[in-house]
Amino acid sequence: MRSYQPDLTPPWKKSVPAPEVPAEPDLVVEEAVSGFCGAVIRCEKTAQGPTVTLEDRFGKHRVFPMEPRGFLLEGKVVTLVRPSTGGPVRPARTASGSVAVPGARARVARAGRIYVEGRHDAELVERVWGDDLRIEGVVVEYLEGVDDLPAIVREFAPGPDARLGVLVDHLVPGSKESRIAGQVTDAHVLVVGHPYIDVWEAVKPSSVGIPGWPEVPRGQDWKTGVCRALGWPENTGAAWQHILSKVVSYKDLEPQLLGRVEELIDFVTLPE
Repeated sequence: MRSYQPDLTPPWKKSVPAPEVPAEPDLVVEEAVSGFCGAVIRCEKTAQGPTVTLEDRFGKHRVFPMEPRGFLLEGKVVTLVRPSTGGPVRPARTASGSVAVPGARARVARAGRIYVEGRHDAELVERVWGDDLRIEGVVVEYLEGVDDLPAIVREFAPGPDARLGVLVDHLVPGSKESRIAGQVTDAHVLVVGHPYIDVWEAVKPSSVGIPGWPEVPRGQDWKTGVCRALGWPENTGAAWQHILSKVVSYKDLEPQLLGRVEELIDFVTLPE
């Protein structure tokens, strides 16, 4: 008599087991059903089974069951498992929250650029998005204000293969900056901004260790006024280096800046 295996499912209909990946802290994955993408914060054992808590780049937390084939890692289906204790933890993402690419070489610089208003803006963007920008071949240059932005754009001569992104401070309705930005209408230029008077304010006060950014009276230099109000020496260069040293990752920045920089990177790296 012919003997049969208990499972009569044809081989081509059997689901292939997904690779098991330890849910180490900072591993960035996407939940397969909801599409929620975030970094692993913790794993917990519950009566219903193990769960994993993810945090997205805006600080939102969600808890998911660690079901087989329940997550995507770099676009591939995986099964998250609880990590073994005592093992080394390797960062799996860059300061911006992107998946880290160990050993990646910088791409040759694109013709496109991102312009920011000042040196502090450029240093902050480099600190958080530097790894991403090098992989994408995007150069960030700083301007000394935006008063001459229309002329700067014309001189740059943007085009389909040379897009220009501009990050503007204090881009709010009715401001001088908004009026200047409105003069730039080239389809190959994207001007976006954050609402803060200076990029210092885009760093979360809690990261700097202060209750909040003080209000500075009109007509007074804002950075000097901040130093006075906080009791810091009136050395704005040293104050900025102190602030910058407190920025470790995107979690230390306000969402109003995060979204705008990500938007600019996406714009200048559109397929050529």
